[in-house]
Amino acid sequence: MKTARILLLPIIAAATSCSGNQSALNPQGAPAIHVEHLIVGITVTCAVVWALVMVVLGWALLRKRSGDSSQPPERPLTMMVSGAVAATVIIIAGLTVASFYTTRSIGLSDKAALTIIIRGQQWWWQVIYADPDPALSVQTANEIHIPVGQDVHVRLESADVVHSFWVPSLAGKLDLVPGRSNSLLLRAERSGVYRGQCAEFCGLQHTHMAMLVIADEPAAFQRWIAAQRENGATPTDSDAAAGKVAFLAKPCAACHTVRGTPATGITGPDLTHIGSRQTIAAGLLDTTRGSLAAWIADPQTLKPGNNMPMVPLTSVELRDISAYMESLK
Repeated sequence: MKTARILLLPIIAAATSCSGNQSALNPQGAPAIHVEHLIVGITVTCAVVWALVMVVLGWALLRKRSGDSSQPPERPLTMMVSGAVAATVIIIAGLTVASFYTTRSIGLSDKAALTIIIRGQQWWWQVIYADPDPALSVQTANEIHIPVGQDVHVRLESADVVHSFWVPSLAGKLDLVPGRSNSLLLRAERSGVYRGQCAEFCGLQHTHMAMLVIADEPAAFQRWIAAQRENGATPTDSDAAAGKVAFLAKPCAACHTVRGTPATGITGPDLTHIGSRQTIAAGLLDTTRGSLAAWIADPQTLKPGNNMPMVPLTSVELRDISAYMESLK
């Protein structure tokens, strides 16, 4: 009984990993559903082939064990080998065709309601909701909001090395290549939070380069985008007000943007509404005043090799700037 339980553990572990908000076998949109069908089809086909090979192997071993040294008739053996070769060709051709049509089915739609530019950085995701009117453009980081039930055209770019954008529950993966733009279709059929991850090794902090795709009902999405177009909130308490002054006086404003203030840096993420995001540092920490303070105080210890330098701050300045960041909602 104990042995059986031990043998069941890998099966249970594998089964539990097939669900959740980052699983290709838990599709929540049309592109991901097509990919799931392809995965299941390939898996079933390979399982059948493996089973047939095991049957033939078992038959051969039984013949050998029984001491039967006679050779099988040449004609049936030739037919068997020829049939196996033909089946291999048919199976490979079938899987190739299925993969081709799956790729076509998850291609871009002419009816995309929204275009988002996602740019891979070392190591975070720059998210741009571009608009013909620059005043209506929105920029955020590591958190992507999309409307439920609508096709979204995602334009993928890279500022440095090859990254790979992958939100398994919503779409297949696609690389972000420096110097070119790739396009991907995203679609969510129900509201929720779907986790994604860079799927191409891109350097030291590759594993700490996650993103969240938040699917909102259309009305909620419109409220969100309208709120994102507003300038950064004006501090209402003394700590946050002092933090705004310190933020603008320090090198922070040279790298980051907070709309409505003199801070217009473009090297780091736009911080205009950082307090409204669920995580910071590309999913490394939840957005709390404590984690904001820890990140500002020593980003290199938390995420070695990232492009944010340590800025000398007094304990009071650190307290105030973290309060200001938390207030930007």
